[in-house]
Amino acid sequence: MTQPRATTSRSEEVIHKHREYLWPAVANFYREPLVAERASMQYVWDVEGKQYLDFFGGILTIGVGHCNPKVTSKIKAQADKLQHTSTLYPNEAIVDLAEKLAQITPGKLQKSFFTNSGTEANEAAILLARMAGPSYDVVALRHAYSGGSALAKGVTGQAPWRKAGVISVGVAHALNPYCYRCPLGLKYPECGVACANDVENVIQTATSGSIAAFIAEPIQGVGGFITPPPEYFKIVFRIVKNYGGLFISDEVQTGFGRTGRKWFGIEQWEVMPDVITCAKSMANGVPVGATITTAELAGKFQGLTISTFGGNPVTSVAARAVIDVIEEENLLENCHVVGSYFRKRLEQLREKFPLIGDVRGMGLMQGLELVRDRQTKEPAPTETNELMERARANGLLIGKGGLYSNVIRLAPPLNISKADVDESIRILDKSLAEVKSS
Repeated sequence: MTQPRATTSRSEEVIHKHREYLWPAVANFYREPLVAERASMQYVWDVEGKQYLDFFGGILTIGVGHCNPKVTSKIKAQADKLQHTSTLYPNEAIVDLAEKLAQITPGKLQKSFFTNSGTEANEAAILLARMAGPSYDVVALRHAYSGGSALAKGVTGQAPWRKAGVISVGVAHALNPYCYRCPLGLKYPECGVACANDVENVIQTATSGSIAAFIAEPIQGVGGFITPPPEYFKIVFRIVKNYGGLFISDEVQTGFGRTGRKWFGIEQWEVMPDVITCAKSMANGVPVGATITTAELAGKFQGLTISTFGGNPVTSVAARAVIDVIEEENLLENCHVVGSYFRKRLEQLREKFPLIGDVRGMGLMQGLELVRDRQTKEPAPTETNELMERARANGLLIGKGGLYSNVIRLAPPLNISKADVDESIRILDKSLAEVKSS
């Protein structure tokens, strides 16, 4: 029996119990993890009452602000009315959401399958692709992150997220468009986007010669907000189609307006995917995932399927409410305008601090790659951790990512203002100066 433990703070008690009862693989940020108690729109408060400006939003999940009353009021009302039925029974909430998704997705993407997470959404997309065509092979990108299931780990292209002896049967990985660290040692635009042609090389050498699908995030999230050049996906799309594959756009992090002006990130590259997957900010923190495709492809799913919690009335209402808020408050445009302003301010920080090697991203999805030397581009993971610590101490929550754990990820709610950006820049400036002098 666990003995009571004397503590000096509420945070310490929660952290102790977390270490005592949760798997140690459940990672936390910070040397002393932050114990959140409440949140409202762009702010989070810990159990000691300290306020933070949140510029990471639960890993790009708080799309329209923490506990946004326009969303939570509808969640509460639905929970009192009908909380669960499973997919065995149609309900008004799920069909209302599916109908709305058919309206905002590009092209002929009209049919949705709902799950609980991005992992399941991606898994459903790959299963469908393998059923729809004669090939089993899938091509993904290096540095990708697709989720935590066995199949999703196999598609993921980063060693730290591929443990447990993952065997990528039928999955091959092409070079990713990492312009800052070009895997071919070239420079854009003189390179002619040569990395895109590696997709064809991989198909020719590491598959059966035809593929079921190509899957990619428009901007690689956990990979460190790696953003392809404008031509990249058009070149890849043509290759994928030449070899009989479906194009799956993993919008778990970019979806629902994160890149600005468009609902989905892949639209920024003017490519029409066969399947879109989304989750995270789709319901502003309520667990939900969706795999959206054409009527023709949806009809090729073989056998039966069910999702006990997918399309739950409460999650469906939450997701529809998020769409309504984005439309009513014109947040796609706000994301573009404020995101562009944010980018300029971040570029100014780069001019001031040599620790920032690269600024990249789109809309309100911006990354800072930290390096110890701009010439050698030596990753700075220790400094990245220290910047996170200093930013937290100064009242700002930020994220990190990248294969080398040296990319600061910034993804505030879509309804922030330029004043919020100014405050975040003030804190980042102060925090970067403290890292430099530490």
